[in-house]
Order: sequence, then C-alpha cells, then structure tokens
Amino acid sequence: MRIGFDTSQTGMTKAGCGWLADSLVRHLAEIDTQNEYVLYPTFGDVYWDMDGPTATVHIDRPNFHRGLSHPTLAEAQQFWRNPGDDFEARLGEPDIVHANSFFCPHGLRRARLVYTLHDLMFLEHPESTTEANRIACFMGVFGASLRADFIVAMSHYSRNHFLSTFPHYPADRVNVVHPGSRFHLQPECAHPKRLAHLQPGRFWLNVGTIEPRKNQRRLLQAYARLKAQSGRSFPLVLAGGKGWLMEGFDKFIEELGLQDDVILPGYVEETELQWLYQNCFAFLYPSLFEGFGLPVLEAMTLGAPVIASNTTSVPEIVGHAGLLVDPFAEDSIVNAMHQLATGQINRAVLRERGMAQSREFSWHSTAERVREVYRQIVEIPRLGTVAEKRVLVKA
Repeated sequence: MRIGFDTSQTGMTKAGCGWLADSLVRHLAEIDTQNEYVLYPTFGDVYWDMDGPTATVHIDRPNFHRGLSHPTLAEAQQFWRNPGDDFEARLGEPDIVHANSFFCPHGLRRARLVYTLHDLMFLEHPESTTEANRIACFMGVFGASLRADFIVAMSHYSRNHFLSTFPHYPADRVNVVHPGSRFHLQPECAHPKRLAHLQPGRFWLNVGTIEPRKNQRRLLQAYARLKAQSGRSFPLVLAGGKGWLMEGFDKFIEELGLQDDVILPGYVEETELQWLYQNCFAFLYPSLFEGFGLPVLEAMTLGAPVIASNTTSVPEIVGHAGLLVDPFAEDSIVNAMHQLATGQINRAVLRERGMAQSREFSWHSTAERVREVYRQIVEIPRLGTVAEKRVLVKA
C-alpha cells in the first residue's frame, strides 16, 4: 500500500500533535518495510510552519519519501480547500491518507482516510482558545465524523467523547491507540548549560504550552500559597512556549510576588526536557482538559513523581501511580504539593509506581496497532459518502 502521512506539525517547535506524529512515523519506519509512505510537510489550510517544507521529519528509508508541499499558506489553502480532479494524483496516488492534526481533508475519491482524534477541548472549554482555532478544530472533527473511514483515538476518554458528540459515526470504526513516550531513562544525563542554575531534585516542574487549558495561573496561585505556608519552597519551572490568551502572564507572576521563584525557560530542546523530567522534585500537571496527556507519561517514564488532574483522560494514563487533584480547586493542588514536600507522601514510592505504570505504554505497540488499522481499512467499505448522506437526511 501507499500511505500518505501528515507530518505538517513535526517541525522545529512541535508541540503535542507534532510530537505524536513525529514519534508514530519514526516507529512505523522501524517496523514497516512493506508499505510505501509519502510524507506531507504541509497539510491543511490553517496551521502553517514557514520552515515546514524543510524542517519537518525526514525518514531515511527507501520506502519513505517526501510528498507535496506548498511554499506559502495561501497556496496550501487553495489546494486543500478546492481539491481538483487531479487532487489524489498530486498527493501521489495514495491508497490511504492519514491526517494527524485537526484538519480533515475532503475530495478523496479512491484513497481511504484515517483520522487521528486528539480531543474535543474546543467544545468543552471554548474560553480556552481563540474563535479561529475553535472553528478550525470543529470543522476538522466534524468533517472526520462524515468522511473518515477510520478514527484512531488517543484515549478511551476521547473516543467516548467523540461518539457521544457525533452519534452518527459507527463506533466499531473508532479504535483507541495510546501513544508512548519518546524518552528512556538515562543514568548519565548531562546537566544542560542553559539550566545550570537549577539544582537536581530541588525544583518543581510543569511542561506544556502556556495557555488557559494548561491551568498555569491556578498552579501559580497554589504555589504561592504553598510558599506562604512553609516560608520557602523550591523554584517552579514552567517549561513551554507561550500560547494564546495569556497576555499579562508575566505581570500576573509579579502580582503574586513570585518573580524570583518562577523560571520561564520558554520552549526547551529535547535534551533539556529530558534533564528537567529526570531531575525535578515532582512534576505538576493540573491541566483542565486532555485528550491524552503526553507530558504526564513522559514524566513517569523518566522517574518524576507526578501530581496531575483527576479529569478527562489523565486518570486513564496515571492510574494509581500519581497524586490526582481537582484542577479547578486550588486547595486540592496545594494539599498534594504540601503532602509531597513534607514527606507525608513517599516520593520514592511515587517515582517507582510511575515508572512501572509508564511501561504499559509503548510506541512500538502503537505503531503495530496503527499498521493493523491500515491493513484493515482497505478491506472494509468506504464510509465517507454513506455517512455524509445519513447525516444530511437526518438534518
């Protein structure tokens, strides 16, 4: 088979969707020598990485090569929004197209469509993102409910949320395929120069784009209370680039009197992130909504004790290996941090439980299951046209 694979978000500053696509295609390359893969550096009409045509993932294997890309967003929009008669020919005549971001293509006549479902956060927390992003995400997921021949959901939570929101979609065509962690514990992990001011085991860590959904403002308020209660605390590192709707974030830190306690390194390189995970006192992740929660798994893989949300998909990932808190309740976050900081909760036990739990997730297993989806999808009837007609009739 020839599989067209969306790599549009795997560039230099990739976040959740990009890391998932990057890791998946790399592991597919390790296990699949039979199928041919065409990688699309630009995919869709909304997300744009100006370095995408050159900076997205390269796979040095004879059955992997780069496909169509566009030099400008305007050209990408023209192509994806108005697919012509030569649409699939320009895509390289794929048998399957796998969409890995929220964008869902239309216009495929022969190729089967696999869609990666991340989450429906934009429906539950519309205040946490921009109107443009809400529209783009909704159109993508709704389009998948009409046109995708198969959906790969990142968690059971996301699968159930999707099926309850779009009950017209056949449940037997949505499989849960948990991602894995791209990290492995390294006993000799060099201390990055940029992080030389951090002492191993003596800082709290939060990882993720700084945006409302990740709940960093409430985390800062909880941290300020912990510091006031104890008179001191380890510094708090918020590792990640700034996202949308976070104007005045630096001022917020100053208003809490934390400008000397909170460290904002911005987007961190992979080697820096590994060191942060392996050397933090604990990993804090009170996110309001997650389709999976990849940083939680990464932290557990590298031995970081975890305090994380008790909502959406996160308990599915953490199991009994971490401290689960109500992300909407400041008291809940403070209490968990206090218990760990004072030794009421055994940090070493939490660390061991997390590492054991992380072994339940494997990118090799993920790639095997996705390859099986590719095999199955060409043996079942195409869904798109039938599903679209069914929805239109009901409407």
